[in-house]
Amino acid sequence: MAVVEVKNLVKNYGSIEALKGISFTIDRGEIFGLIGPNGAGKTTALRIISTLLTITSGSITILEYDVGKQPNEIRKLISYLPEDAGAYKNLTGKSYLQFIANFFDTRQTPQMVARGIEIADLKERINDRVDTYSKGMMRRLLVGRALMTNPKLAILDEPTSGLDVINAQEVRNIIKNTARQGTTVLLSSHNMLEVEYLCDRIALIDEGIIVEEGRPKLLKDKYQASNIEEVFTKVVQ
Repeated sequence: MAVVEVKNLVKNYGSIEALKGISFTIDRGEIFGLIGPNGAGKTTALRIISTLLTITSGSITILEYDVGKQPNEIRKLISYLPEDAGAYKNLTGKSYLQFIANFFDTRQTPQMVARGIEIADLKERINDRVDTYSKGMMRRLLVGRALMTNPKLAILDEPTSGLDVINAQEVRNIIKNTARQGTTVLLSSHNMLEVEYLCDRIALIDEGIIVEEGRPKLLKDKYQASNIEEVFTKVVQ
């Protein structure tokens, strides 16, 4: 069953056409990557799917709910992590997770916070103030916040952007483990090498158009390329 169905999605900002009729589906438990350079339309697509931007034309359904008509129902099912997300720096990591958990079912707050702590895996530093965290620690806390609610769909915009090799690998492992437990993941990235490790399927987007879609290995075979960067270069030339 498809968790996400995007059909002929168009988004205009005045005279600028950011998305030009893109279509794709994401299956349950799949990690799907929307891959392309900066300015290709990835973040716009994720914000629309997250109900934060309106649709110019086309349609999106998430578990059969219509994004344009039933946004409140969809918000109960998803979690969105923007690339530039931050946390309240005067709180400890644990207090921040508790603060966010209180917006949901308060009966589930202890379990939710425990799950967030487990995902972030900051050890004793979870009790330190957020303003003492490194960028990698902050991102792990935010990934914990996004995933602790057990969303049906996790939407992650550039989840490893700006992280060093070790922290990026830890965040990728968190995402993979989450998908194994049944959460469907939609992520964006301009890092075309990491998606080969992370994603079951990808869509390559350039200038608001999906130019290719499929499993990374099959795309590499199709274009006789050694990596997805080479595939993308060959497709857009």
